[in-house]
Amino acid sequence: MRLVRYSYPSYRSLAPVSGRFSPSPWSGLETEIDRLFSSTLGELANAPVTGSRFPVDLYEDKGHTYVRAELPGVSREDINIEVVNGYLTIAAVRKTPAPEGQPEQSFALNRSLRLNEEVQADKIAAVYENGVLTVTLPKREEAAPKKITVAVK
Repeated sequence: MRLVRYSYPSYRSLAPVSGRFSPSPWSGLETEIDRLFSSTLGELANAPVTGSRFPVDLYEDKGHTYVRAELPGVSREDINIEVVNGYLTIAAVRKTPAPEGQPEQSFALNRSLRLNEEVQADKIAAVYENGVLTVTLPKREEAAPKKITVAVK
């Protein structure tokens, strides 16, 4: 099955129409909204539903930043994590078995995130269990918040 996006006919002319029937003043509104979304969102607006990007959750505590990605159906051997030039890149391949007599299908997934300067790139760790990848990014000691007590005299 193939999905086809239907687009309504547009009337972009702002000139008044003479004659019995005149188009609604709202007739070009949908086209203009589509144009604004596509110019604002850029490539995300035109990305296919089965795109190669996947969502990630970012959260942090005092000493670490965590990247959590849900990658169901991906085997541990098909996940590659790299840190190059301040970017964390997660690449994975999801393989799906094909019916008998047909080749196996695979889908490449990838995501790149810019790292802060406060991350120790040489101590990054990753754990993958139950379809969830968690990458732990430790912060540098000087970037970690320090508590200073003030003595009152």
